[in-house]
Amino acid sequence: MEGKKNLCAMIPAELHARIMAEKEEMKLGTLAEYVERIFAEHFEGGNDMQTERTLAVKISAELFDRLKEYLEKNHLKQKDFITQLLQQALDNAEE
Repeated sequence: MEGKKNLCAMIPAELHARIMAEKEEMKLGTLAEYVERIFAEHFEGGNDMQTERTLAVKISAELFDRLKEYLEKNHLKQKDFITQLLQQALDNAEE
């Protein structure tokens, strides 16, 4: 692994689970690929962490399963789907 350095840090289990879920959603093979992408976006400005925020909500397992089935059936990403729903709802509320 010439030209590479190891980075290791203890993080809360809940955060680890969220990271692994997002890594899978992004269809990245290894955690190293995911971490490298996140840091590259941060330092190269591809994903401005100052203009984006994380939204997390708890929903029932049944609703979560329905959502996952819908996303798979329609070849959608969770982030894109939820963002679109929020934008539509806010646009409708502002009219």
